[in-house]
Amino acid sequence: MLDTSRVSALAAALLVGVAVALAWPAVWAQDATAGVEAVAVDINPEAASVSVIRRRSVVYAPRYMVSSANPLATQAGAAMLARGGTATDAIIASQMVLNLVEPQSSGIGGGAFAIAYDAAKRSVRAYDGRETATAAARSDRFMKNGQAIGFWEAVNSGRSVGTPGLLRVLALMHEQQGRLSWARLFEPAIALAEEGFPVSERLHALLVKNNGLRDQAAAAAYFYDAKGEPWPVGHKLVNKALAQVFRQLAAQGPQAFYEGNVAQNMVAAVAGHAVPGDLSMQDLAGYKAQERVPLCAKYKVYTLCGVPPPSSGPLAVMQMLEILSHTPIADLSPDSLSAVHYFAEAGKLAYADRDVYVADPAFVDVPVKALLNPKYLALRAGLIQANKAIERAPPGDPVGMLAARGQDNSPELPSTSHLVAVDAQGNVVSMTSTIESAFGSKIFVDGFLLNNQLTDFSLSDVDAEGKPVANRLEPLKRPRSSMAPMLVLKNGRPYMAIGSPGGSAIINYVAKTLLGVLDWGLNIQRAIDLPNRGSRNSFTELEKNTDLHGLAPGLRAMGHEVREVDFPSGLQGVVITPYGLEGGSDPRREGTSQGR
Repeated sequence: MLDTSRVSALAAALLVGVAVALAWPAVWAQDATAGVEAVAVDINPEAASVSVIRRRSVVYAPRYMVSSANPLATQAGAAMLARGGTATDAIIASQMVLNLVEPQSSGIGGGAFAIAYDAAKRSVRAYDGRETATAAARSDRFMKNGQAIGFWEAVNSGRSVGTPGLLRVLALMHEQQGRLSWARLFEPAIALAEEGFPVSERLHALLVKNNGLRDQAAAAAYFYDAKGEPWPVGHKLVNKALAQVFRQLAAQGPQAFYEGNVAQNMVAAVAGHAVPGDLSMQDLAGYKAQERVPLCAKYKVYTLCGVPPPSSGPLAVMQMLEILSHTPIADLSPDSLSAVHYFAEAGKLAYADRDVYVADPAFVDVPVKALLNPKYLALRAGLIQANKAIERAPPGDPVGMLAARGQDNSPELPSTSHLVAVDAQGNVVSMTSTIESAFGSKIFVDGFLLNNQLTDFSLSDVDAEGKPVANRLEPLKRPRSSMAPMLVLKNGRPYMAIGSPGGSAIINYVAKTLLGVLDWGLNIQRAIDLPNRGSRNSFTELEKNTDLHGLAPGLRAMGHEVREVDFPSGLQGVVITPYGLEGGSDPRREGTSQGR
């Protein structure tokens, strides 16, 4: 239980100071409309994959497993493992197929973060394939007459396209942890691209809803028929152009993408948009994926590991779980009123810190150690009351930075995908990949879509008080992300791999599932199935049409502003037990787990 009598007073004094704590809600309110609209936008662009959520059973396998967002992609990864490939080999094969069957969410025109366990070296490795701003990008890119332009105006333009990083990071991972030849990993995707694959229910639903694609001739010609109607479910979609790109990549490696005709075609398409961007051949040729020091933190008997900034996801998840360890949530029913209350309050505190402090560490100081300091998080936990909601959580100030940092209300859209693979040797990869919003920038080149990742930067470089935003746009900078591919270690060995799409809600989705397995003792599938809930430091969100509906009156009585919303997470996860592997896939989408 919380000792609120002592900890609350210390937290108010040491974390934010009385003046800041009192002033922050008023400061937030100056931009409240933009912030709430941004959060609402986060939820809507990707629909649930099926009209009725279908119950899933946990999948068991003794030796290896792949879990991805589409059955064809999972099959491709499993085929690599059956041939003796590594977890990294499986991830690459699955990702290439996802580019075809789930083009709205990820692909070679985007980027990724991955966290991996190297069984031979008994070490964790973190990989950053995040897109970068172009060399010509400036902080006023999305401004007009001193004001930020409309979000969708920014998205559907050449200006939103960042330099893609996916292929470079996959090549780096393959160089270090691959076993099968690079070319072999493209075989399933090449076959599907040339022979065709059926349009899924999910892809069809998103094509119905997305009007921006129809405005781009190349995209419209591929995704819609001659009358402008989306291809029906089951229609065989053939992508000869992408098959040719895949053949070049298989034979020549990533340089076939970052140099030569494919690169020229990307640059020309971005420059030729009605609202042109400035992606250049130099941007593409100069892109480098990075191996970063993994971010790891103790949690009870476990060690949580994820990618560090510029992703805010693992950091925020770790903050939430440590804050929640000071509450009785582990002893509560997952769908009880108090459990949802505590979870939402912890989310408010973590998101408040995220929005002020996290950005590309090559450009700003991100106080990661201070934000994860157990004493700091114990003080943050002291702000939570058992029966009363925090209206808007103030950010903490663990290293005296708050006065100089602006508040960022950048929206992040949930068009992203997650993959997990575990091989027979005990290597594990958890990777989240993205093109940002549904169908990215809508710019379609050689059979694939380009990202709109630069809209993950703050659209304005200062906040309402004129303070600089850490996540402002700068040349060659990597935008902040909420992607949270994570590994859980127990006794130094991998125990669980998890991640999800979902824009800024990824943090809540992953934290919920970790709680489900680590604290509530659920199997991975039951933890994924739990109704989504949480707060991104605005209103408290409950997944629509779930058992959480009955909690709304009680939460409102505590002071929560409650909204019941669609919460289409896409969690994919694997738990590693002494008896074998257990895989789970989100019933809200089309994912599957498969192994032997």
